[in-house]
Amino acid sequence: MLHAARAVRGIVTAPHNLASQAGLSVLRDGGNAIEAMVAAAAAIAVVYPHMNTIGGDGFWIVHEPGGPPVGIDACGAAGGAVDDALYAGAGLAAIPSRGPLAANTVAGAVSGWNAALDISAKWGGKMPLGRLLEDAIWYGREGFPLSGNQFHSVEKKRDELKAISGFADLFLTNNREGAKFSNPRLSATLADLAKNGLDGFYRGALARKIAADLADAGSPVTLDDLASHRAQLVTPLSVKLSSGRVYNMPPPTQGAASLMILGLFERLGVTEADGFDHIHGLVEAAKQAFLLRDAHITDPSCMTENPADWLTDDFLDATANRIDPARALPWPHTSAPGDTIWMGAIDGQGRAVSYIQSIYWEFGSGVVLGDTGIVWQNRGSSFSLTDGARNRLAPRRKPFHTLNPALALLGDGRTMAYGTMGGEGQPQTQAAIYTRHVDFGQDLQQAVTAPRWLLGRTWGDETMTLKLESRFDPALVQALQAVGHNTEIVEPFSDLMGHAGAVVRHADGGLEGATDPRSDGGVAGF
Repeated sequence: MLHAARAVRGIVTAPHNLASQAGLSVLRDGGNAIEAMVAAAAAIAVVYPHMNTIGGDGFWIVHEPGGPPVGIDACGAAGGAVDDALYAGAGLAAIPSRGPLAANTVAGAVSGWNAALDISAKWGGKMPLGRLLEDAIWYGREGFPLSGNQFHSVEKKRDELKAISGFADLFLTNNREGAKFSNPRLSATLADLAKNGLDGFYRGALARKIAADLADAGSPVTLDDLASHRAQLVTPLSVKLSSGRVYNMPPPTQGAASLMILGLFERLGVTEADGFDHIHGLVEAAKQAFLLRDAHITDPSCMTENPADWLTDDFLDATANRIDPARALPWPHTSAPGDTIWMGAIDGQGRAVSYIQSIYWEFGSGVVLGDTGIVWQNRGSSFSLTDGARNRLAPRRKPFHTLNPALALLGDGRTMAYGTMGGEGQPQTQAAIYTRHVDFGQDLQQAVTAPRWLLGRTWGDETMTLKLESRFDPALVQALQAVGHNTEIVEPFSDLMGHAGAVVRHADGGLEGATDPRSDGGVAGF
């Protein structure tokens, strides 16, 4: 059995080993958890470009012992000229999922790095930005071995994306697992940021270059849209459990749903991991949470409900009473795919980071900016053009986000940062990992490696069944079918189940971390 990696002075986990190593090198040089995460985030934007880039969004939860966790919302809004008329003029009844008209929101990730480094400075962080971006710049310029995950993603999406601006030049040349892959234009963009500051992505000479690239590609995002963007510090949502308090991001993310699932499941009284009661209970808790999420969560400026109200004892008690322990609530329900990376870091002083960075679908919009080498997200393709829709398109409105990094402060003194990619699957995988490790005492790596399930659809998939990896006991599958679950068996260690990870700091200062065998990831500690 694989066990969690252990360390004492610092630890980083990421779904690509080179990103983990980039973060660890910063910790070894005296950097803190935020500085390590910026290094890892920049590196993974280069070495895992099908999953995320600096042309996407990001969300942070950071925690320093003795203080409350802090959230950073680095989500970009729709451009100021992105409205119904834009799509009607193009003869479109819906926003396309790919191409330049899907690249309709500002990329907020870099602004989140900047906001996080402001917090780092208050912690005493002094590492130069050039040092933090050093590995990313080198890999972009000199190249790195193309991952199997990238190779298979390119082949799967080749026909869909090959005609989109810039895609073929970057991704279809020598797409071979293990071949050297580089992006010198992105390397030069990162070097510019290192020299002139991260704010240059939104204001200044580099911003003008990015805006010109976007215009050349046919995107409606303008220089004014970039200049109007700022990351926001926010107060995370939280739920109190018997094991401790768990934190997640407020809207426009689905963080409230992730917390609700844990609060509802605790009220079901399940005592063992991975049996019928565990899987059925979490699936049914997810259904209740998703019904509320899909009815209400969007740009917080457009909401009338306060999701913090869904996390109170009275509300969770009443909602848990609607869960039938012996019958599945009829499903499906509408959902959305997604594509993301999650990473975690804890330094020797116990400061912890849970971070998620995304371009929405694999390769985002598919648009690769010609001069700057940035792959731009398609998060805004999730907007609806239908009046009355929850996620209705409007200029400068934030889209609904599946992204939600989690952090727990446990009653026994442990701090746990955890998360995953996987769109609809993110809250479900978070619940699987948390309950297996915290409630039922499984080793952290075992909790990540163990077979997983997915209600609904996620990255690369469209069906709405309850998907179960084939490693589950067939008797368990039969029991789930018998109570009304519409099951589908998928391959073991399926990408559909996301790329998860977790890091934990124990009360005695010991550190441990886990990475997902479904990814190209690694845990790096010392």
